[in-house]
Amino acid sequence: MKLLVTGACGYKGSVLVPKLLALGHEVTAFDVQWFGDGLTTHPNLQVVKGDVRDTDSIPLDGVDAIIHLASVANDPCGDLDPKLTWEISALATMRLADKAARWGIRHIIYASSGSVYGVKSEPQVTEDLELAPLTEYNKTKMVAERVLLSYRDDMAVQIVRPATVCGLSPRMRLDVAVNMLTMQALTNGRITVYGGDQVRPNIHIDDITDLYIYLLDRPELTGVYNAGFENISIREIANRVAAVVPAEIVFTPSNDPRSYRQNSDKLLAAGFSPRKTIDDAIREITAAFQRGALTDQDRWHNLRWMQKARS
Repeated sequence: MKLLVTGACGYKGSVLVPKLLALGHEVTAFDVQWFGDGLTTHPNLQVVKGDVRDTDSIPLDGVDAIIHLASVANDPCGDLDPKLTWEISALATMRLADKAARWGIRHIIYASSGSVYGVKSEPQVTEDLELAPLTEYNKTKMVAERVLLSYRDDMAVQIVRPATVCGLSPRMRLDVAVNMLTMQALTNGRITVYGGDQVRPNIHIDDITDLYIYLLDRPELTGVYNAGFENISIREIANRVAAVVPAEIVFTPSNDPRSYRQNSDKLLAAGFSPRKTIDDAIREITAAFQRGALTDQDRWHNLRWMQKARS
């Protein structure tokens, strides 16, 4: 199958693309490469450096399916330049969907976010709850979802609302909870927890990338799917890190008491099961650090890197 993966050089894309190639797919990796290109050369891989806002430059000739990962990732980065966030994460998605429909592409998988629900009091946050996004990042994800769902008569539309992703990637991120706390323990021997009782849903990077492949092989599973399998508190994440990397845990007050939980029963009922856990991510990050394959760098922190680019 010939695939277009947008945002292919990012945190998830850098893990997903090698898996797709190993399965025999032909992949066009389209990415602006703000954070570089860590993809390994492969005869079935074409890497195209380009801006998803320039729809005409996105190559769709012969493409069978699109996995659309490109966006401005996380709330602080989205708020850094709201106009840019809307252009990339919403408007560009609308233009891509329109072009895909006109080119006769029959399948698109979209990486949304579990944060589109906003703050919910329900103990089980399921796909049928009303969306109440709070930030520019969340709002653009919601709008992009609605745009793509409007094309469901033209193509198979599969929307994934991932929990916070954790684990190793060639294009690492150290600004997400599990990864960040693990690196704090490794580099400082100290973990700083703001609040601690806030609950966050989590998913291992191998599971979220395996999920995209699972859906790619099953275009009949259309619609929206939550993807988060471990709903635990920040305090518990810190305790799990400290069990692997001995470190002092320091608690400090937080002005963000929000808790998020995700129910992924719909995805489980569709036949997908996760293989890895938060504990796997902590151990894998620790092992990479100890063998010198992972260091704390500015480019592994999205906001820090984007602020540098703007200065």
